[in-house]
Amino acid sequence: MKTLLISAVFAAALFSTTAPAEAAECGRVSIAEMKWASAAIAANFDKIILEKGYGCSVTIVDGDTLPTFASMNEKGTPDIASEYWINSVRALLDQAVNSGRLVQGAEILADGAVEGWFIPKFIADANPDIRSVEDALKHPELFPAEDDPSKGAVYNCPADWSCQISTTNLFKALAADKKGFELVETGSPQRLDASIARAFDKKIGWLGYYWAPTAILGKYDMTRLSFGVSHNKTEWDRCTAVAGCARPQLNSYPVSRAFTLMTRSFASRAGPVLTYLKTRKWDNETINQVLAWQDENSESNEDAAIYFLRNYENLWMKWVPVDVAEKVKASL
Repeated sequence: MKTLLISAVFAAALFSTTAPAEAAECGRVSIAEMKWASAAIAANFDKIILEKGYGCSVTIVDGDTLPTFASMNEKGTPDIASEYWINSVRALLDQAVNSGRLVQGAEILADGAVEGWFIPKFIADANPDIRSVEDALKHPELFPAEDDPSKGAVYNCPADWSCQISTTNLFKALAADKKGFELVETGSPQRLDASIARAFDKKIGWLGYYWAPTAILGKYDMTRLSFGVSHNKTEWDRCTAVAGCARPQLNSYPVSRAFTLMTRSFASRAGPVLTYLKTRKWDNETINQVLAWQDENSESNEDAAIYFLRNYENLWMKWVPVDVAEKVKASL
């Protein structure tokens, strides 16, 4: 036991004299791996870059929106949430940042997380007059319902999701039923995805709710339609997002913003890692492609992170100094 202890002390001393300066500043780091794929992949490529490029010792921990925020804000752990959607905690986050408990890094989703009604791009290209939802509702023949092709179909969000309520209310606000459309309840994410796959396989129109970043929008080229109005938060909270609202008005979906969050204790010792976490961001097109690859190949979040680092060097190498990039590349 004494020999092992001496060896361990010697090894620690050797490491402290030979490790790069970044490691001394960065040290041990915990990163929350959220339950949705884009955030989980981001946590894993952050882990690789911090470990291989900056010499940190990184642990991935389970994360979710409200529990992770509460833990970082109240307990100072985990150190980093790579992709944190802030809309649900905006007021509390502002308080935490202003009081110095948390530090906000880059807006990692450069485009924001978007929701809306989409059509296949091949339909949009063939029908340049269709640019808005109301334009699409003039053409029920282009979006035939599977059960009754004489009617057009608007495919709803999965059951019990908040977007099911908003899509139902917008369908009502648009009086889409009077324009020859029916609202199709998909029931599950799998059935919603299957309806899109069917439309692309058969080269027929599809109109309905979807969101990004997602694997489906990486697999299938879709065009998001305008609702012709700006997002009205007051109306959204009053009616658009309220089940059974009697007189919904036309509205647009909000853009959800996702930032990197850090604890103050970590940010104060992060050194050059702080610059990285305040710089790196990726766009939905890139994320969708990586998610599609992950889904098609049934790969883990770590494997998807490695795939991203191997195939998108032109993007991520801009986030770090040349010497850090070379270390990461050599480790892949």
